Amino acid sequence: MFREVARKKQALSREECIALLKNEPRGVLSVLGDDGYPYGLPIDHWYCEEDGKLYFHSGSSGHKIDAMRACDKASYCVYDKGFRREGEWALNIRSAVVFGRIRIIEDHQEAIEICRKLSYKYTSDSEYIESEIIRAGARVLVFALEPEHITGKLVNES
Repeated sequence: MFREVARKKQALSREECIALLKNEPRGVLSVLGDDGYPYGLPIDHWYCEEDGKLYFHSGSSGHKIDAMRACDKASYCVYDKGFRREGEWALNIRSAVVFGRIRIIEDHQEAIEICRKLSYKYTSDSEYIESEIIRAGARVLVFALEPEHITGKLVNES
């Protein structure tokens, strides 16, 4: 059902894809938007090693939320900053794409705990994290992307 990387030599292993998901701070979430147009937007994420899902936080309304409620299929792409090999001008970029289904976390306590874990990916300032949860926790919407297929590759821009 899902396509494999066309150039097998460029394919990343599953472990390399997971490393990108764990370490990169953000990616582009793509959903099926209004009138069938793709809708992609940059968003922060947290990859949970225990269940293999990606978690996101958001406001409770808007284009993205409407699209997710209408169709639960999505893709999420992350990529690194890239590197140059000595003597080469071209950038080499590793990317991973996750195809899966979105599920909104309905249990508020679970959603808050996920927000806390997501926040610790970006800062160790627990005082700040807790103040944000107090300030905005009642309004936050948390959702998971449950992977059905993960693929990745290393591309040289030359």
